[in-house]
Amino acid sequence: MNTKGLNIIILLFCICFAKSAFGQAEYQFFKSFDQTQIAFTDEGNGNAVILLHGFISNGTSWSKTPLKADLLAAGYRVIVPDLRGNGKSDKSHDAKAYDGTEVKDLSAMLDYLKLNKVDVIGYSRGSIVLAKWLTTEKRIKKAVIGGMGLDFTNPQWDRRLKFGAAFSGEAPLDNLTEGAVTYAKSIGADLAILGLLQKYQPVTSIGELHKIKIPVLVIAGTEDIDNGKPEDLVVHFKKGLIEKVPGTHNETHKSQAFSDKIIDFLKP
Repeated sequence: MNTKGLNIIILLFCICFAKSAFGQAEYQFFKSFDQTQIAFTDEGNGNAVILLHGFISNGTSWSKTPLKADLLAAGYRVIVPDLRGNGKSDKSHDAKAYDGTEVKDLSAMLDYLKLNKVDVIGYSRGSIVLAKWLTTEKRIKKAVIGGMGLDFTNPQWDRRLKFGAAFSGEAPLDNLTEGAVTYAKSIGADLAILGLLQKYQPVTSIGELHKIKIPVLVIAGTEDIDNGKPEDLVVHFKKGLIEKVPGTHNETHKSQAFSDKIIDFLKP
């Protein structure tokens, strides 16, 4: 083998090693029910677990947590989508693209991957999407609602309405919204899309929660009541469990304690 050929092999090895070392996974794509392209990563083997990211974020946020690495180490198959409007998924500016569509995307992903049984973990806005998904999807066997209280069940939730108006430029920034909008601008996020994601954020009624029959773990930080009290939410699930671990809303999901509680919950 000549020197050039050897150098190419070494370069390819280094690229593969770097991706492994930094937890980067290769993106895959599928066309959802309305031809929107949804990006996701799919790693590991075994029982499938889906991780749903929060607001002003994408699936790569889970790579910065112990949970994803711990799930893979425990022998799970970990699937992480970029919800539409985020990450590498399509980013339409048509309002209709966000009206009741996210849960349809997730069910379409299960169809695409031919999955008949999954566990799902959401955090923050990912939990809000997950709650709605649980009302229609029968292939979910266990669910984790992270960083969430009962507030999202209110169609007139003031926090959602204020964020929607602020990101859409329909209202001036205030103490609640200024930090989030400033952060979104700093990372080059599309404010218009973030506004639509808030405007059309799923609302799951308390009555719908009562009909969910699978085990649901509600987990939140001891310093996190941003979205209401988790104690007020858990009582509305037939098989609800609650765990509190140290942390604020923006930090809890990055903790080892958060991962440990979820890994224990998912065990058969």
